[in-house]
Amino acid sequence: MERITLTPDLSLSRIVYGMWRLGDVDDTSPKAVQAKIEACLAQGITTMDQADIYGGYMAEEIMGAGLTQAIKDQIEVVTKCDILAPAGRYSDAPGKYYDTTRKHIVASVDHSLRLMGVDKIDVLLIHRPDPLMDHHETGAALDDLVASGKVRAVGVSNFKLHDWTLLQSGMKSKLVTNQIEISLSAHAALTNGDLAYLQERGVAPMAWSPLGGGALMTDDTDLGRAMDVIAANNGVDRSAVAVAWLLAHPAKIMPVMGTNNMFRINGLSDALKVDMSRQTWFKLYESALGHEVA
Repeated sequence: MERITLTPDLSLSRIVYGMWRLGDVDDTSPKAVQAKIEACLAQGITTMDQADIYGGYMAEEIMGAGLTQAIKDQIEVVTKCDILAPAGRYSDAPGKYYDTTRKHIVASVDHSLRLMGVDKIDVLLIHRPDPLMDHHETGAALDDLVASGKVRAVGVSNFKLHDWTLLQSGMKSKLVTNQIEISLSAHAALTNGDLAYLQERGVAPMAWSPLGGGALMTDDTDLGRAMDVIAANNGVDRSAVAVAWLLAHPAKIMPVMGTNNMFRINGLSDALKVDMSRQTWFKLYESALGHEVA
């Protein structure tokens, strides 16, 4: 499995296991969590993607219960903060809002460390752009977390380039990634400047919902049929084709794959088997656009 270097002493696996739905199954036992992580590790997938809000603020704790020391020594933990919703420990919140104050960020990190039972977060992401963000306060808080050793590196999620530059201007540490939506069904980032901005700066993005929320698996348009042909030619399923399409991009996209199905988890690395030539890439892109490129 290829690895993506974020800092001189930190790299992530090219494919990331997403834990958004970790609590959406009947069996959330430590044994079940371990089986999922170990299946990822067997394929070289070492990076686990979390967020404090996942599972109604329960997913980090479910993951933590399944982390043995042996597993902790092999994985990188990515998690996120700044979304507050009336659920879990914030059940008394009056409504959903964002909070990028120092107090909330530090408290969120401390909660995440405790719930996951780890002594550091490898990458902390600000989950959503906060219209009320004081970039000096937020940036200083993030720098201090890095200096303290609680967080190894900081990135963002769902940020536009102006959000990125605003936060970065208040920081000494370099932002290391932006987790944005990218897939064959959500490909605006290829042309709206989101990917170009990151690629120019050598910042590898993470891609959430790389299967279009599952819609690509049932698509019955020309795109779905094109994916089926490529899948059959490579001995894989549609999901591997969709992920291979992202992996082929020179921006070094890291797809975040979220599933609780052990069969699918065991096949997450099948994308590496797909022959994604430039012609094949554009065939899929044109099918996704619904027309030929100009």
